[in-house]
Amino acid sequence: MSFNVCIDIGGTFTDCLVADEAGAVSIFKAPTTPGAFHKGFINVLHVAAKGYGLDAAAFMAAIDVIVHGSTVSTNALVERKVAKAGVIVNAGHRDVLVLREGPRKGAFQWRLDYPEPYIPRSRTCTVKGRIDARGHELEPLCEADVLAAVQHFKNEGVEAIAVGLLWSIVNPAHEIRTRELIQAVWPDIPVTLSSEINPTPREYRRIIAAAIDASISPIIKTYVRALETALAEEGFKGELLLANCVGGMMPPKEMIAKPIYSVMSGPTLAPIAALALSPEPDIIVGDMGGTTFDVSALRDHQLIVTAESMIHDDALGIPKVDVRSVGAGGGSIAWVDDGGLLHVGPRSAGARPGPACYGFGNMEATVTDANIVLGIIDPDYFLGGAIKLDRALAEQAVDAIAQRLKIGRLEAAYAIHTTSNHNMVAAIEEITIREGLNPRDSYFVCGGGATACHVAEMADILGLKRYMIPRFMAGLSAFGGLVSALRWEQNGVLYTDAKRFDFKGVNALLADLKATSAAFLADARVPAERQSFEFAFMGRYEYQSWEIEVPFEMEGDELHPDELPKLVEAFHRMHERIYSIRAESDLVEFTTWKVKAAGGYARQDHWRDFTLAPQSGPVAAKASRPLYALEAKAQEEVPIYDAAALGAGARLAGPCLVEAPTFTAVLKRGHEALVDDHGNFLVTVV
Repeated sequence: MSFNVCIDIGGTFTDCLVADEAGAVSIFKAPTTPGAFHKGFINVLHVAAKGYGLDAAAFMAAIDVIVHGSTVSTNALVERKVAKAGVIVNAGHRDVLVLREGPRKGAFQWRLDYPEPYIPRSRTCTVKGRIDARGHELEPLCEADVLAAVQHFKNEGVEAIAVGLLWSIVNPAHEIRTRELIQAVWPDIPVTLSSEINPTPREYRRIIAAAIDASISPIIKTYVRALETALAEEGFKGELLLANCVGGMMPPKEMIAKPIYSVMSGPTLAPIAALALSPEPDIIVGDMGGTTFDVSALRDHQLIVTAESMIHDDALGIPKVDVRSVGAGGGSIAWVDDGGLLHVGPRSAGARPGPACYGFGNMEATVTDANIVLGIIDPDYFLGGAIKLDRALAEQAVDAIAQRLKIGRLEAAYAIHTTSNHNMVAAIEEITIREGLNPRDSYFVCGGGATACHVAEMADILGLKRYMIPRFMAGLSAFGGLVSALRWEQNGVLYTDAKRFDFKGVNALLADLKATSAAFLADARVPAERQSFEFAFMGRYEYQSWEIEVPFEMEGDELHPDELPKLVEAFHRMHERIYSIRAESDLVEFTTWKVKAAGGYARQDHWRDFTLAPQSGPVAAKASRPLYALEAKAQEEVPIYDAAALGAGARLAGPCLVEAPTFTAVLKRGHEALVDDHGNFLVTVV
């Protein structure tokens, strides 16, 4: 037997999904090991091996592909534990990272200090030389300035260098020559060129992307090498693929070459899973883990990509799948402020010490503790009974909140539960309404181990009529990795407009971008029959400051004049969808062109081949227990169903609980579930 595996490292647990030759998928979990993530990675593989009754060596030898979503670079950026980097810019532009894009936030908060630049001025060096907007050299590159900058960086102990020069997106000659000069005198230093990492005409975004990429380059290289070494020592001889932030996978050497694409890559796997699980056009994906709640959306069954992602006070610079995170996980800590107002999060108990019920020393109430008190979670069946939780410690922690609020234990637990729900609802509204999606008309797909405890109330608050609780909800991101293709995106800048459309230039650029993308897939050993390409442009109305991304299709290998009206109409339609405005009399400008390449690997879709046996006989509850009901403000006895005992076609009606080894689902009154052929719960609110 052989296996495909995906491992996703979360804040509390490391998830491992394994698909066998027949398409059957199993989920395994192990505690995350902060500070040495590769150890948790190997630990969960050992847990999976035990689950299949194999020793670790035999299991490793049988794995064909491991795909992996990493949080290493994201954690490094959030905690500011990045490598010491320097940046080289044009003379006169030393403050590009200081000024950013003229921050508009907090304009009247005069007590705030202006944020420090990502790379300080002391490690920002300038060089003479200038390329103009048409790619012409106005002033030769001063090579002496480059060598002086290198010496300065050596004196400063710099570990990586970013180079961002004006209009390098049109003519990168000065950036390329700068790298050649650096490597001639300092061969081992990583060098990132802005024109290669983020070809966009916006100077700050191009240079901040290069700076971030350079600062995490040593970290990602060290992590990937440690992971490859650990796997080799375990006897793994298959292919390792790493998740990127554009919604796909990359070989390790490509990730080492462009490490910025690892930032926030893990959460992008959840919407990939939703793409595979449901054909619905507009989908909301909520992934509640132990530390955060990650929310994303699909519009017209397409990933929403944004260039507005932030790391502290700086833009990430590159486009990425739009995923928003709030501190609303199962480990989020409840607290009462001096005014007597209850808050939940963003502070989290994390993996260690974890919620109070874990018994590792934390005495503050968390969402998980509240769910135990409410009767949602059975402390004796957490992770299928692999971990025993302490009800008394959970009650003690919730009692402390109840005393502060001067209410009863159950009321305090429900206050924690519903406050967390409203925090998540706010995040959902932010990503849907602002992206032209109506939550009430959208389909909700649950992810993460805790979401099914909360989705029923969130559905009522949002007015959702349908939602899905996937069979592998607790490892939704890992499932996304298991079904994801290798994916890459190539961008090129070529300005034109609908009146003077440059067909020759655009077609030449698209052909070059497609060739580069095809070479990426070929290098990743993707056969031609498994390769696919999608096209998009960044467009705006004349005099607008910002562009939007618009996908388009070509009838052949080139754009022809009769296809221009379709491009313009696609832009009008997308602009109207996002902003509710359609200005057909305005000139449409095209600034950037994109080719998105995807390539599948063997048995990527075999999970569809495995189906559940039909439900035999009436559905029977395995037990019952008291569950807090808001309407009665007390606990009422409800049936509990074993997810593993339900067949395809089984129907359940709330109020009830559904238990699986990796999740517990609450169905409220009026919520009815149907089990589909793959074991997912399709819920309708009646």
